[in-house]
Parts: sequence; structure tokens; C-alpha cells
Amino acid sequence: MFNRDPKQARIDTLIGKASRVHGDLEFAGGLHLDGSIAGNVRADPSEGSSLSISETGSIEGNVEVVNVMLNGTVRGDILARERVVLGATARVQGNVYYGVIEMTLGAQIMGKLTRVLDKAEPAPEGATGST
Repeated sequence: MFNRDPKQARIDTLIGKASRVHGDLEFAGGLHLDGSIAGNVRADPSEGSSLSISETGSIEGNVEVVNVMLNGTVRGDILARERVVLGATARVQGNVYYGVIEMTLGAQIMGKLTRVLDKAEPAPEGATGST
């Protein structure tokens, strides 16, 4: 029996392997990328958006999506307030800002890794209570 992960996001938009997008892209829901995007990719954070990039997918620009699953290439910064999953073939040339990060052996990042604090968490300077 096939058991699907309940956190697995649905895919609303698919950009195929032979497709190339030039310019910024804004979306809602789930986006799966097999092609390439030359521009920034952004999703509304209140929508619980997700972006999955296959081994053949690439983005030349910044990414601002709640959840990112990367197996391809991003040349730019990634801001994923909830989760970033980097597969073995993931390549990032830029900084990664994340809530939670998961990396498979072989993933490469040429930049900084920075944890983004959740809105519910106090800032480190003003933290007086327990977290």
C-alpha cells in the first residue's frame, strides 16, 4: 500500500524540462520546476507554498518560498521560512535562510546558512523567557 506523507505539498503548477521563463515569477500553492527560470521566484507566505526543483531544474535569481525541495541549481539566495530540503544533486550559489534544513550527502552550498527565527520565537537579544 502506498502511504503518502501528509506534509507532502500538492503541485498546482508544473514548468516542464523544455520550458524557459525569463522574468520574475509569483505563484500560490505548489510549483514543480523541471525547466529553467531567469528571474526571482516568490510565493505568498500565508498560502503555505512549496517549490520543488528537479535535477534538471534551475533558477538564476532569488527564491522566497515557505518550503523548498531542491535537487537542481539555484544561483541566488533562498529564503524558506519553514523548511529547505537539499538533495544529493542540489547546488546553491548564494545564501540559504531557513527555518529547518535537511541536507543529503553531496549537496553543495556556496554561501552562508542562516536560521530564520519563527515569528513566535523571541529575538535572541530580548529573550528573557524559555523557548
